[in-house]
Formats: sequence, C-alpha cells, structure tokens
Amino acid sequence: MRLKDCHNIADFRRLANKRLPWPVFDYIDGAADDEITKDRNTTAFEEADLVPEVLAGVETIDTSVTILGRKSALPLILSPTALQRVFHWQGERAVAKAAEKFGLWCGISSLATVSIEEIGALISSPKMFQLYLHKDKGLNAAMIRRCRDAKFDAIALTVDTIVSGKRERCARSGFTSPPRFTPSSALSYAIKPRWALDYLLREKFALPNLDTHVSAGTGEAVSIAGYFNTMLDRSMTWRTAEQIRNEWGGTFVLKGVMSAADARRAIEIGADAIMVSNHGGRQLDGSRAPFDQLREIVDAADGRIEVICDGGVRRGTHVLKALCAGADCASGGRLYLYALAAAGQAGVERAIGILKDEIERGMQLMGVTSVAQLNRERLRWR
Repeated sequence: MRLKDCHNIADFRRLANKRLPWPVFDYIDGAADDEITKDRNTTAFEEADLVPEVLAGVETIDTSVTILGRKSALPLILSPTALQRVFHWQGERAVAKAAEKFGLWCGISSLATVSIEEIGALISSPKMFQLYLHKDKGLNAAMIRRCRDAKFDAIALTVDTIVSGKRERCARSGFTSPPRFTPSSALSYAIKPRWALDYLLREKFALPNLDTHVSAGTGEAVSIAGYFNTMLDRSMTWRTAEQIRNEWGGTFVLKGVMSAADARRAIEIGADAIMVSNHGGRQLDGSRAPFDQLREIVDAADGRIEVICDGGVRRGTHVLKALCAGADCASGGRLYLYALAAAGQAGVERAIGILKDEIERGMQLMGVTSVAQLNRERLRWR
C-alpha cells in the first residue's frame, strides 16, 4: 500500500498502521477505556442526513469562511496535537506547511516537538496555540509571552485534561514521550526500520515549548498519563480561564466545552470561541459526541460566540453536517495525523486535498454555492 492508494482518511489510517511501530500507532489511534466515545465521535454523523436541492446553478462555489477573524479557504481547522515528530520526522513543520498551502488554520500543542518561534516564523497563515495549564505559573506565562512574540493568532486553553483519561493501549505498550524501547516493544520498532532510522538518526527529540521549565522538555521519557497527572493544574476554574484570557489579550478559545451551560459561561468570561470537543474520546469514555451536543450548544450560544465542532471528522460530508447543525467550522486531529504518519507533508497535503474535494462535491450535490447557505433546513435527524 502506497500514498497513491489512499483515497479517504480510513486509507491513511491503514497505511499509518503499516508504517508505524505498534506502540506509536496505538498512541494516535487509541482512546480512553473501551474507546466507545472515540468511535461514537464519528458514528454520530450517521444519525443525520443531508437534504439536497437541485437545479441550483452550482458551477461556481465558495467554500471560504472567516474563522476567528481570519479567512480560511475551507470551514476546517487542523486541530493542535502533541508529539508530531514521533509519528513522522517532519512533524509540525509538515502540518503547518500543508495548512498554509491550502489556506487553513492549524495549531500546535504545548507538547509540540517544534518550537512556538519556529512555527511563527515558518508560516503566515492563521495559527493557534493549544495551552495546557501547568502548575508552574512561570511556564504558563512564558508560553503565552512566546505566542505573543511569535504573532500567533489565537490561544486555545484546553479545559478537559484536569487528569488524564485511562488510555489502556498506551498502558499495555508502555508508550512514552520520547519512545522508550522496552523488551515488549523492541520487536515492533525493529520491524519498522524506516521509522526507527528516522527517529534515531535525524534531529534529536525534544519538547521545546517546555524545556526551559520542566525535565520532560529535555527528552526524559514519561508517559502522557503520568505527565498530565503530575504537571497539569487541577485547580483550574472559570476565574483561572478569565485570567489567562486577560493575560493573553488576544483571540481566546476554550477547547473541551461539551455542555450548553459551559458555553454560556464561556461567553460570560469573554471567550471568542469554543471548541465542542471531548479530546478525541481520549478522556472521559462514555461522554457524548461533539456532533450530538452541537445543536444544544449552538442554541445556547445564540450567535454570541463562535462554535467549532471538534472531533470525529473523517469525511467532507461530516464537515457539511456540522455546519448545517450550526457550527461555524469543524476541526480534527486524527484526520491529518494518520496522513502525517503515512507520508509526512505529502500525506497531509493529499488528505486535505481529498477533504477539500469532498466538501466541494458535497456542496454542489446539495445545491449550495456558499457555506452561508448551509443551515438546519438542510439536515434531517433520524
């Protein structure tokens, strides 16, 4: 199986599985507990049907939207995800360049493997920083300051990782950041020589947004669950979020909102947007899918805050369904991480191109010429 054989996101997942050692693939692919919520995030889209109209004159269509004050060529954000150079040596650089090529928002994580400064200098397209609030207030302040200096367009405070979800695949494989070679996993690394050589011979692994304050930024092996449970601030409240917003002073997003009540609180503290997200099903298993919660949250927001449907997106029609349900745009991580793992920047570009084609074709078949025409009248729930 090669890159040219990938015609949808599921194909990229299969190719990534062939090319990655199993502990690394399971880190991308896995989720919390029984992984019910992860699967639900995608299957939720099956519970609603698009309603097309014909003879609408769709020779020319416009897929662009304005997201957080910046124009995007598609109603799609490449969500921030951690540890990307573990999946492919090009890492965040590949994702950022692909996003710029297609005119999209992209994000990097506090646990990114490329620095805030490098991404800020690398692309001029809109970029978001995902802030994990650490117990170390000096680290939080330093990351916010660095984002301001690097001219990031938004900060997304992640609010659903007070403690780590129980990621059982990672517990079984012993996956750490950086990867630690153990007797049980050594063979999986050995039989993927291309990945192993890239990891061992290319740029040394680091978490450069952390390395001035915590040992995990220097390459010390640590499990993600261990990191979250020891380093992140469990005392975070709405008051804390408001303080972070004030300290940042720019476009501010809350990532991980899943209820109408929390959407209203986000409005009260002056957030510019919320990402309706359950962290890809990696935290609270048994929670609802973002798409299932979308209509209720959109009604509560009542146009006072931008609403982004984050998670489970695997098709262009999923993006269209999210827009019909009231979201301003959709976003996702695995939709490009599988492609990154499969083939680096070329894989990410092919994945975005496929989703772009699906969005355009879907709009034409629905009889709409602009994103603004997508509304609840175009959606029927089963």
